Parts: sequence; C-alpha cells; structure tokens
Amino acid sequence: MYTKLSLLFTIIGVFSISLILPDAFGHGLGGDQAEPISFDGMEVTVRTQLTPSDITVGEIDSANMQIRFFDTLTDKNLDKVTYRIDLYQNGELLAGNFWYDDDGRLDVKLKPKAGCDEIRLIDCTTYGGSEHVSAPGALYVQGAACTDDNLEICGRTSITGPIFVQGGLYKIKIEIVAATSPRTLLVQNLIYETFVSVAQEQNFFFKTANAEVPVIVKTYYDEVDNFKFDQSDNSISFDMPFDWSPDYVNLVQVVHEEIRVPKSFAPYAEGKQFKGYVNGVEIDQRALLNDPYTYEDTNIVHFLITKNELQKINDSLGPDNYDNKKMDLKLVPLSEVSKSSTEFYLVDITNFEQIPTTVNISWDGNYGSGDEVPFEITFFDENRDLIKDIRYAIILKDENNQELAKFSGNDSQNLGIVAVEGIDIQKIYIPSQGRYQIDILVYGTGLDYNPKYAGIGSGIIEIGSGSPGIITPPVSEKTQIPSWIKNNAGWWADGSIDDDSFVQGIQFLIKEGIMSVTS
Repeated sequence: MYTKLSLLFTIIGVFSISLILPDAFGHGLGGDQAEPISFDGMEVTVRTQLTPSDITVGEIDSANMQIRFFDTLTDKNLDKVTYRIDLYQNGELLAGNFWYDDDGRLDVKLKPKAGCDEIRLIDCTTYGGSEHVSAPGALYVQGAACTDDNLEICGRTSITGPIFVQGGLYKIKIEIVAATSPRTLLVQNLIYETFVSVAQEQNFFFKTANAEVPVIVKTYYDEVDNFKFDQSDNSISFDMPFDWSPDYVNLVQVVHEEIRVPKSFAPYAEGKQFKGYVNGVEIDQRALLNDPYTYEDTNIVHFLITKNELQKINDSLGPDNYDNKKMDLKLVPLSEVSKSSTEFYLVDITNFEQIPTTVNISWDGNYGSGDEVPFEITFFDENRDLIKDIRYAIILKDENNQELAKFSGNDSQNLGIVAVEGIDIQKIYIPSQGRYQIDILVYGTGLDYNPKYAGIGSGIIEIGSGSPGIITPPVSEKTQIPSWIKNNAGWWADGSIDDDSFVQGIQFLIKEGIMSVTS
C-alpha cells in the first residue's frame, strides 16, 4: 500500500534522474537552435529566439530577434562577433545584412510593415543602425548591452519591412564571419539555419440546420485553403502548401495548426475527443491535443505534427506522396468519454517547497489492465493558465516501488519530453489491475530550461478492468517540514549520511504528527 512515507521516498528517488542538463539543439516555442559545429576546440552553435515567443500577424508592432553564438561545452558566448543574417519565407529573401555584436548576443528589433509594391520584397526592407568602426559594413548601435529586461533601452539595430506580415515558417540563415575580434575573419564561415513560426488567424464558418458556426484556424506554417465541414461526421478539413520530399521533411521540426470551435456546437463541446488525419493517414494521439482550458467558450484542437510523424506518413503513402505539394488535414470529433484524473502540485528539489506548477493527469475510463493507456498530462501555473514549452520526464511505478516505465524524451541532446502547448499524451502499458504511482519531473521551460516551473511531484492512480478510479494523496499546504529534515533527505540521497541518521528524522516526523504511516 502507498503511504506518505513511501511518497517521500519516491520523491527522493526521483533524484536518480540526472539534473545536469545537456546543451540542446532543437525547436522551441518561438525559437530554434542549430546543431553545433566544431571550431577551435569548441562545439559552437547559434540559437534564435523571438520575443514575444508566440507571434500572431497583426497583433504586434514590433518583436525582438535574439541570436546567440556560444560554445555548447561551456555554455559561454563568444565575443566580438560579425554575423551575416538572411531572413527568408517560402524561399524569398526578405532581409539580409551584416551585423556586429560585442558579447555574442545580438538583439535586433523587427518592425513589420505591409504594403510592399516592389517585385522583390527585400527592396522594401530598411535597416536601423550605423557601421561599426572595426567591422566595415556591419550594423551596430552604441549603447547598453541587451538583456531580457532592458530591450527598449539597450543598443539594438532594427529591420523594418515585409517581415511577419504573413503567417508561416521563416528561415533565418546565420553565417559567422568573424569571432573574438572584428578583424579576425574565419578561414571558412560557420553557416547555420534556424526556423521560427509566426501565426496567422483565418476566419471561417459553416452552417448547420440550426446555426452558423464560426471557426478560427490559426496556422503557424502556411496559409490554409479549401476549408470544409462535413455534416455526415461533423468533421472539419482544410489544406495548405507543403513539400513532402524526404529531404525537406527531414528539415521540418513541427507543423503546427490550431482549430478553434465554440463549445456550444455540440459535436465540439467540452469533454469530446478527436481523431486527426493528414493526407488520409490517421495521426498518433500525441500529435492531436485538445485544449478546453484557455477559453471558457471555445475548444482549441492542436495539430502538432513532428518530423517523425511526417516521416511515418511518407512511409505509409510511399514515393507517390513525395511529389504532393499539399498537406490535407482533417479533424473528426468522437463521442464524449468519461475521464478519471488526479492532480498534484510540484515542489522544488532543493527545499521541497511548493512551486507554482500544478500537474493534472487524466485518462479514458474505458481503458484498464492489459491496455496501453493514453495518459493526458497537463501543466498549469499559479493562475491556472497552461505552462507552454515545458520539458519533463514521467515515471510509472507499481505498489512495490518498482519502476515499470520511464519516459524522458528520445533526443539525447535535448533532455525531456516537450509539451509545446502545456499538454501532452503519453501511452503507458498497464500490466494489471491495482494502484500505480506516477512521478513527474519538470526540468524547465524553453530551450534554455528556465527553472521557474521546474520541480518534482507524485500522484497515485488506480486502474481496474476498464473502470479506473483515483486516489489523490492528501497533502496539507500548511504542513511545515523542519529544515534539518529537508537537509537530511538531500544528504541521505547523495550518500552523505547513513540510513540510521535518516530514519531518525523520519521517526521524528511520525512522533510529531507531521507524517502518519498506515498500511
């Protein structure tokens, strides 16, 4: 049987998961990091990050583009860098110039401006800044070094033009021309490509016998077309341009499309589940996420189709699909399901104090023993808003504290499963009826693993033969654990104190009524 004592041991046991975060390359919300290149005994790369991270066309006057050039082995920037940066969309060059930066972090203010009448869009682009005295032709602004907190007053160059006036995927090609000195040119430029997505909302509607239903498609990839509603199965479908050639698919990190439908339309009401199809192929449950939390009156269904899923679709359809220049997406609502759930908060790994992260784990009551159960894991902040771009690991244990399954992502260079929208689905095989413990470890958020929401926590679930219930361990928010007990737990975990000393601390908790042990 699980007790508070066993939960404490479990939390300590989670420390066995490495918390040394490797330098990563990969896609994040509003950002991308290229694979490193060997250079002068270092492994150097660039990271591109937009602020705000989730940009929608027409909703901003300006955005910040940060490009960081650093050594992944030490996480330190290289200084005195000269960059060549070219920005493309759909193969067309929108901006291109040289920049100079003193500290390896380049910040550029991007100001979208629509209405370009030139044949080449780049001819409508202008740049703010002056030529650096030691880096001829490279733009530079004298002023305070930029940080996340002083972007409006630091020294920033600018680009004004037809950038982010249309939603979709933007390629940012970065060449490192010089480093460690503006006059020290590289024998061979280091060339990187990063990709960022900008959203565009398109409004549609369909008619039923009783109403006209508005639908918003928020596209992060390209403009959508051929929107349709099929009354026979209440499905929504549309298409958009896409290159299915294997070489291109291998470059795509994720295709993100978002469909918003009023909950008042019964087939899309809260509690409904969905199936998704791409080019007629059913996609994995993890690629289709339902968000009923962000808006009271609207369901948001996300297509998050990763590179692996795109490759599976290509494999399923064969070479005939390679020449296809469109992606057809279809969303089909299913019947309402009865869900069981458990919820718990996380604590930090140093002081075991509550942090502003709550985890909800839910699953379909029709699943039971012997099934691969799709567990939906949702992360909330202190305002009950979804925590986006979160990186986490999950462990399933049985009543004997034996680890049955562990998932921490499949990229050795990018630790953690990424829940881009704060919601994720993990399929876990449940061998038999009974109680199970689920441990969640959040590493952080974003490409830099911001630790604000990082922590650990555990919940108990009970799985039957298709009718699971829940048991949520009662934890009083007012319970105060003495600091020396917290220290003992950490010291015992790393072997600094022996078992007898640690047990004495547990006995103190029981004697003082802070912890009870039942069987």
